[in-house]
Order: sequence, then C-alpha cells, then structure tokens
Amino acid sequence: MLKQLYIKNYTLIDELDISFGPGFSVITGETGAGKSIILGAIGLLLGQRADTKAIKTGTEKCIIEAHFDLSQYHLQVFFQENDIDYIPEDSIIRRELTATGKSRAFINDTPVQLGIMKELGERLIDIHSQHQNLLLNKEDFQLNVIDIIANNSQKIGEYQKEFDNYQIAERQLKQLKEDIEKSRENEDFLRYQFKELDDAHLEEDEQELLEQESGTMNHAEEIKSALYSANHILNGDEIGIVSQLRTVTQNLQNIEDVYSPIKEISARLDSSYIELKDIADEVNVHMDKIEFDPQRMEYVNGRLNTIYSLQQKYHLSTIAELLQLKENIGQQLGHIEHSDEELSQTEQQVAKLKECCMEMATELSSIRKKTAKLVEKEMAKRLIPLGIPHVRFEITFDTKPLSKEGIDKVCFLFSANKSTPLQPVAQIASGGEIARVMLSLKAMISGTIKLPTIIFDEIDTGVSGKIAEMMAEIMLEMGNQDRQVISITHLPQIAALGIRHYRVSKTETSQGTISNMEELDHAGRIREIAQMLSGSDITDAAINNAKALLKIK
Repeated sequence: MLKQLYIKNYTLIDELDISFGPGFSVITGETGAGKSIILGAIGLLLGQRADTKAIKTGTEKCIIEAHFDLSQYHLQVFFQENDIDYIPEDSIIRRELTATGKSRAFINDTPVQLGIMKELGERLIDIHSQHQNLLLNKEDFQLNVIDIIANNSQKIGEYQKEFDNYQIAERQLKQLKEDIEKSRENEDFLRYQFKELDDAHLEEDEQELLEQESGTMNHAEEIKSALYSANHILNGDEIGIVSQLRTVTQNLQNIEDVYSPIKEISARLDSSYIELKDIADEVNVHMDKIEFDPQRMEYVNGRLNTIYSLQQKYHLSTIAELLQLKENIGQQLGHIEHSDEELSQTEQQVAKLKECCMEMATELSSIRKKTAKLVEKEMAKRLIPLGIPHVRFEITFDTKPLSKEGIDKVCFLFSANKSTPLQPVAQIASGGEIARVMLSLKAMISGTIKLPTIIFDEIDTGVSGKIAEMMAEIMLEMGNQDRQVISITHLPQIAALGIRHYRVSKTETSQGTISNMEELDHAGRIREIAQMLSGSDITDAAINNAKALLKIK
C-alpha cells in the first residue's frame, strides 16, 4: 500500500509531500491542473523512461520518493534475491533525475538497476489509464486475463519451460539437417581429402627428422672433409694431438717420483688425454657414418615434397595439424555414415517434446475454457447493474499452432442489445461500455492477485449519473478487500464515495505555474463536489446536491 508520496522539482511541482491511506480514495481537479503530472511521477517509480525535460525549469535535480507498507504482500523473497534490506512496514522507492541526463534508482537506500525497480513497481502499483482500454483489442491481453483469473501462473511457467526445450530441440534438428545436407554434398570431396592424407602415412615427428637428414646429405662432402681433417689432426700417426699428448703425459709420469710437484699437472694432462681420446673416437665414428646415398637422398626429398605439398594445399604448417585435419575429416565421414540414425533419434526427441508440450497445452486450454465460462457469467452479473441490462459477453476459443502461450486463440465478444450480434468487444462497444467492461475485468482480476495499489485514471469516461455511482461502488468494494484503490475522476458521483478525497490544483506565481495536491477535509469535499456539479459558480443547489451525494457513504 502506498503510504506517502514525495515529489520535488518535477515539471510544475516545486515540492509535494502527501500521505495516502487504505481503501478507496479519489483525486479530482480541473483539466490541466496536474493530475497527469502526479501519475507521471509515479510512473517513474515503476521504471518508466526518464526525460530531462521533466525536471522543473531552473533546477538541477528532481526526486520522486514513495513509502510503502508491504507487510501483507509476501515480497520478502524478492528483497532477498536482490540483496536489498527488507523493511515491510516502510519500504522506500526513490528515483532521481539530473539535468545532465543521469537517472538513479534506489530501494531502501540501496542503488538498483532500473529493471529491478520496474519489477518491484509492477508488484506494487497497477495504473489503469484510458489507453489501456485499447488492450481489449489485444489477444494476448484477453488470454492473460483468463490466465490470471484461473491462477495459471505456475502451469504456464512449467509449460513455457518445456516449450523452450522443444524450441531448442527443433532448432538443433534444423541445424542437423542442414549440416547433413551440406556434408553429403561434400562427401566425395571429403573422401578424396581423407584418402590423400591417409595415403601419405604421415608420422608426427617425421618432418623434423627428414629435414635434418636432408641437410646432412646435401652437405655430405663438406661434413666428411671437416671430420677427416679433425680425425687426421687428432689421430695422425706422427703429429696427432692424441698421440703427442699421450707422450707428454708418460714423460711427466716418469718424473713424479723425483719431482712430486708435477703430479697434479700430470693427473690433469692424463684426464685431458682420456677426454680427447674419447672425442677422437667419436669423430672417427661420425666420419664412417657420412656416406652420400643417392637413393636415400631421392627418398628423403620426395617425402619432404609430399609433406610440403600437403601443408601448402591445406594451408597448414605442421604434420600434427595435417593429422588433426585427417581426424576431423574422418569424423565428418563417420557422421555422414551414421547421419540417418542420428537424424532419426533427434526427430524422435523433438516429437516426444512436442507431444509433451501438446499435452500440457491441452490441459492448460481445458482450464482456460472452464475459467472462461465463469468469466462470462461473472461479467454478465457485473455489467447488468452497470446499465447494460441485455448484455451478452462470450469468450470464444480457436486452436492455433503451439506457441509460447499454448494453443489457444481467444476473443472477447460483446453485445449490449438483444438485437445486436456478438462482435469483438473493442469493435462494437462504446467508450462508456468499454470503461465498464474494463472496470469489471479489473475487479475480477483484483480478486485473484493481491496488488497493493490500483490507480484508475478516468476510467469513468463516457458514463454518468447512476452508472457512475455503481462504478464507484465497485471501486469502493475493491478498496475494502485489503487493497488500496485510487480513482482520478471528473464525476461527482465517484468523488463522493471516496474514503479520502485529494484535490490537484495549479496557481500562477512570479516564478511560473505551480501544481499542488492536498487532502480535503469535509468542508473542502463539499465545495469541490459542488464545483464539479455546477462549475466555477457554486450555487446553493450545488452545495445541497454535494451534501446529498456525500451522505451516500
């Protein structure tokens, strides 16, 4: 329930701080006084788009803040899920707009995204304005009315979850068919590529070894010459380094007993001799290995040409990548070979999901049709007292393909007279009749969902007299059912039934036009209703009529 509304620097409002109470309240005022401004401010708290033009001229920031009593509406889970302090007796929603275009939203002083504010706002306030009457022409609105009254939210949620799975499976099936078709078109080419790569008998480390061997054979004479020279220097019979080092070592070893300081040098030379002898032996081994084999050279170069050719053809740089490509092509071919089986399994899965969706949608449709019969009867009961004694209200169902909403296509049919055939309500009903239809639907809906606050913005358009009084009785009844109903009205019959009465007015000041809103006392109500009855010149008769209307309560 809305307890308090604070507005600062919003269009024509300097500063407004007004309290609200439970039950049925009314707001009146001359056209252009600023009632729409109040609704616009509340709309910002419901997450509507902000416009810097709404900031009062000459100011830098506007603030709209509302206090709510949520203690009876079970919203604790919402606050927990969004990590916001839950203060049920006094929850505060605030929106701030700056002249620079910044917009900030707060719930209980916690900054929140606008989407979160909108989600909470839609649970707190329902604003019914005149343009909402156009919704009667919308199929989704009509279906939503039935679902709300049938309390179908859980079943719809379960159905839509299953329908989403069905749609995902359908998209996967479509993609699979496209992939299979494309793969089959390329099957011959894929088999050619696989055979070409398979016939190459590639091994992962082969390229590096072959390139090393090719480099060795291409420089065989140069390598052999260098090894021969090294071997001759190391192992030559007369001048060989190894032989001479051996002689030096032996000579020094012979004087170790008579000249002990030479022992260390002798040992080091002996170690060097052993190492150098080992090196000389390895050089000799390598020299024996180096032989130019024309046949081997031809094989190595041919093998490398095959590898290089495949890498260039497939725009790859390593054998590992070629082997991976071969594996991928093999998988594609295997996919093609088993595609019929995979396609059949996927089709069965889609069919099963569709069948499940159809069962759930059919069950949902059955509930809707039963609820529609109740709605038809209830609407007749509500509309007859509202001045449509011969009303006929029917809801027709047609079947449509599976959709997010199910299989139902609904239409609200209406006739106000016995002789007039039933037609879609938005096409045949007058403005006043549509207002009464919408009020009746809202009253039924409000009995199902516990919206804390409902605001009717001139829902009385096109009606007057006794009918207006009956509409006010309905709103009064709605307000007595643990909810808050606020009606913005031009009709004195409706204004007189409000438990609280607020008046919106505007005044001209040196700074410009200013809108204001105040709660009227008993005398103020009499004067306001008298003015609504007679215009700016309030007569004694109007005063008496106003007093008579107020006694209705």
